[in-house]
Amino acid sequence: MTPRPPPIEVDPDLVVSLRNVDVRRGEKYLLRDVSWDVELDERWVVLGPNGAGKTTLLQLLSAAMHPTAGTVHLLGEQVGRVDVFELRPRIGIASAALAQRIPPNEVVTDIVVSAGYAVIGRWREAYGRLDVRRAAALLATVGAEHLADRTFGTLSEGERKRVQIARALMTDPELLLLDEPAAGLDLGGREDLVARLSRIALDPEAATMVLVTHHVEEIPPGATHVLLLREGRVQAAGLLTDVLTAENLSATFGLPLTVQRAGRRWFARAI
Repeated sequence: MTPRPPPIEVDPDLVVSLRNVDVRRGEKYLLRDVSWDVELDERWVVLGPNGAGKTTLLQLLSAAMHPTAGTVHLLGEQVGRVDVFELRPRIGIASAALAQRIPPNEVVTDIVVSAGYAVIGRWREAYGRLDVRRAAALLATVGAEHLADRTFGTLSEGERKRVQIARALMTDPELLLLDEPAAGLDLGGREDLVARLSRIALDPEAATMVLVTHHVEEIPPGATHVLLLREGRVQAAGLLTDVLTAENLSATFGLPLTVQRAGRRWFARAI
């Protein structure tokens, strides 16, 4: 029997470390030769068109998927060499895939507190008053405190996004993953959510953040870095102010674009 190679050593200060990662389904590459590091306290935005590999990347970061090739380290642990059920509670995630798994009759408060057991759908778990108070405080943080007694199936798309973010924060995670948190929101809802995400991003005590979006306008103030993906490959990555240029964005989306900054917000338009 061939012995397993020793685990690869990585910098302990790296929250995420990907090395030459491929994800392949049949002959199709969803991600190809992706190398990327995320350090403690960084707030990353991942931008790219449909089919760029953003959702696949987030599945790797949430320990929900293994790479076809290369190595993925999360919070100092190598995926494939660690019990993912011990790793996942350290990672908070809000995504459309998670929303699809939440029962429509689940009460909002229960959706949030059940993150403590990394389960969806409250059953026989016991939660104390401190858990319920924390859930209420987190719902208030995302502007959803009035939804505490509602069921998930009665919520609008924007309300569901807010509840998911509160749930993602429940365990005080070390890594926070947000998959298109403003998708489906109207203008007022988007701007309110971006402002609330900005307060989280600017909080030095908050978790390292990775936010996936299609739109430059949804980048919250406080974001520090950006990763641009196109056809499963890294187009550019680094400090937001260095990488988010018209040249890089045009190459990423395959369309001549101009990029503007107004205060702490970013905007992109076709030329």
